[in-house]
Amino acid sequence: MRVAALPRRVAAEAVGTAFLLATVVGSGIMAERLCGGNVGLALLCNALATGGGLVALILTFGSVSGAHFNPAVTLADATEGGMSWRDVPWYVAAQLVGAVVGVAVADLMFELPAFTLSTHARTGAAQWLAEFVATFGLLATICGVSRRTPAATPFAVAAYIVAAYWFTASTSFANPAVTLARALTDTFAGIRPVDVPGFVLAQLAGAAAATLLFRWLVPGQETEPVPTSERSAS
Repeated sequence: MRVAALPRRVAAEAVGTAFLLATVVGSGIMAERLCGGNVGLALLCNALATGGGLVALILTFGSVSGAHFNPAVTLADATEGGMSWRDVPWYVAAQLVGAVVGVAVADLMFELPAFTLSTHARTGAAQWLAEFVATFGLLATICGVSRRTPAATPFAVAAYIVAAYWFTASTSFANPAVTLARALTDTFAGIRPVDVPGFVLAQLAGAAAATLLFRWLVPGQETEPVPTSERSAS
């Protein structure tokens, strides 16, 4: 498959990440307004909207940039030889810029200031463990599915994120760019700026652990043996 030129891939990462954050933050605002104080129902709405958005965005931009939308995924891909390290800073910069733009767009759509520092506390060992687990699971899903049934990756990633919204104490940020950007919105999806470093460190650790495990568990270059009947037929 022909690889798109770097400017196109970077643009895809920026636009895709912007839409991802607009989905996360915008659906959080909408859910909070419509659910009448029912936090559980609001979280369910937020999770389903995010999962649906992820499927669409990965299908839309995957063939251009790989649809990382996440510095942890980009670093893991480069570590495994899936992309050049020279492209990593461009991807990460595009993801960060796109994430910030997406937050601003979401807030403005709901007649809020483009940026307001969040006051939503998310800290402590349990939250950091949750982010480690959330990011480990995300990278495990990507590594395991993309190497065997790549066409299913968008659906597997979305399904995992919807689940992780509910089984992790942190509601599964699992993305350093998302975490940084969500510090700029004082809404349902926000996180206090002071809590960001703990989340990011836990996410990077989780991504590194999953990458190392799947390097051994499902080697990227490993291929399934061709059945004897198929060999003889050829």
